[in-house]
Amino acid sequence: MAKKLYVGGFPYATTEDELRDYFAQAGTVDSASIIMDKMSGRSKGFGFVEMSNDDEAQNAISMFDGKDFQGRSLKVNEARPMEARPPRSGGFGGSRSGGSNGGFRARREY
Repeated sequence: MAKKLYVGGFPYATTEDELRDYFAQAGTVDSASIIMDKMSGRSKGFGFVEMSNDDEAQNAISMFDGKDFQGRSLKVNEARPMEARPPRSGGFGGSRSGGSNGGFRARREY
């Protein structure tokens, strides 16, 4: 069974091919993906590598966690399922819902 690993701390210029090739030293890499920022299209400096089995995943963790990769120290551990997050509010970062609790109110002209 394949095991998904979280990999963080790599340089923003790292490609998925470079990540795949690096982790291939620990075993068979099924996939490598880098998480990209939606707005800028740039790497966020972390991603996921899926190894073909649990033994190779553990080998990759012991080989690469805390080690230097392209001048940066990697953080490698078993990926956890994504936690559910509450929906975002209207963009004001709080309870400003536009109700009658103060704030701007357009003046009506009759």
